[in-house]
Parts: sequence; structure tokens; C-alpha cells
Amino acid sequence: MKRSFDIASIIGFILAIGLVIFGIVFVVDSETNVGSIVTTNIGSFIDIPSVAIVFGGVLGCLLVMFPMSQFAKIPKHLRIIFMPTQYVPTKYIEVLVECARKAREKGLLALEEDANTQQDEFLRNSLQMVVDSHDPEKVKEEMESWLDSIDERHAQERSFYDKGAALGPAFGMIGTLIGLINMLKTLEDVSSVGPNMAVALVTTFYGSILANVIFAPISNKLRARNDEEYLCMRIICEGVQAIQAGENPNLVQSRLLHLLPAYKQKKYGGSTKRENKDSK
Repeated sequence: MKRSFDIASIIGFILAIGLVIFGIVFVVDSETNVGSIVTTNIGSFIDIPSVAIVFGGVLGCLLVMFPMSQFAKIPKHLRIIFMPTQYVPTKYIEVLVECARKAREKGLLALEEDANTQQDEFLRNSLQMVVDSHDPEKVKEEMESWLDSIDERHAQERSFYDKGAALGPAFGMIGTLIGLINMLKTLEDVSSVGPNMAVALVTTFYGSILANVIFAPISNKLRARNDEEYLCMRIICEGVQAIQAGENPNLVQSRLLHLLPAYKQKKYGGSTKRENKDSK
């Protein structure tokens, strides 16, 4: 299994942050209708009390909700987003169909070498259980248990970012209320209106950015990565069970293809037919 840069994720984050900054600094003159870049506008969106309320509040709540081990996994999650492991379902189908052919011709023991050469740990262990002549029900139970535990663990890790996405706007609203209360208490002091109003509005801005540019995209991308891995693991489960049952390789291929999305079924099915035709 190889890792590769996910260009879409990199471009997405750059676009999201870059266009927000562009919206802040780009100003159109109402008289000349000519746009210009005013970098000093960025200063209006920097407010230390707002940073303390939103970022400090979110961090504090996450520390209460989750163990420190969850924070230690953040670099790993970022690597999964920007440099994901490539899970290609059709490659797994090809390997399993070939194993099915070998098992039909030479027996299940002939798969030991194939099992040892697999880089995917789940595929390697699943094939090894078949080679070791484990009971089919036991093999199915072990694979399903592994599948469920991985899915549950990934869901728990995503909940960290889901909570962060919910806390960002909440603390933004808290900051808004603090700013408005302080403004109303000192309304007679004109000089205090601006700073308090800045806290009131900028905290909402920070909370929205934190939720919609950081936490929510990370959670959704991790969910997409989980779906890719889960599909391949499901293919392995079905394929290994079919191999152990001694099913025809063509039936194994058809069975596994039905686990793919419809557009991938057509694409892979079409390429398989062409290969078979060329080999005749």
C-alpha cells in the first residue's frame, strides 16, 4: 500500500483560508469602483480577548471531554488527510480472485505464500486463518469483529473534531454576549464601544472559521478515508469467505464487484471483459 499527496485537500484548505483573507483585504472604492488590496484591514480581525474566548474555550472543553492521547493523534490524522494510504478496491478484488483460482487448482494450503506476501495486515491475517484451516464460522466471526472494532474506533476519533465543530460557534456566541454586555454597561463611554463591539463580532467570526474551515472538513475527510478502508475490508471479508467455501473464481469476482459503487462496477467489469477477450 502506498501513500500519496491528496491534492484536493491541500487546494481546498488553501482556497478556504486564502479567499477569506482576500475578502478581508480586498476593498472596492465606492466612487471610482476600482478594487484595491488594503492589508491593514487584517488588523481589524485580530483581537486578543476574542482569541482567548474562542480558541481557549474550545481547547479547554476538548481537554475535559477527551484524553490527552486523542490530542497526540492529531498529527496522524493530518497525515491521513494530506498523505492518505491508497485503498483501491479493484486491486483487492484482483488479488482475491487470483487466490480463489489458486485455491481451486492447488488447495487452500497453496495460499500460504500469498498470505505472507500481502502488505495489508487484515488481508494477510484473514488468508492465514484460511490456510490454518480455521472453522469458517470462526473466520467470519473474527473478520466481522475486526471490521466492527475499526469502524467504531474511527468513529470515536472523528467525534473529537465533531465536538470541536460544535464548540467553535458556541464560544463565538459566548464572546458576542460578553462584548455586548460590556458595551451596554459602559455605553456612556464612547471610547469603549469600539473595542467591546470588536469582541462581540470577531468572536463569532473566529468560531465560524474554527468550525467550518478546520474541524468540520477534517471530520468529513476522515469519514471519507474510513469509508474507503471499510469498503476494501468488506471486500476482503466476502472474498476470503468465498475462497474458503471453494466458490468458482468467476462467481467470486461477480460477488465482490457488487460491493462496488455502480459506476466502478461498469468500469471494472468492462475492463475485465476486454482483458478476457484479448487473452483469447
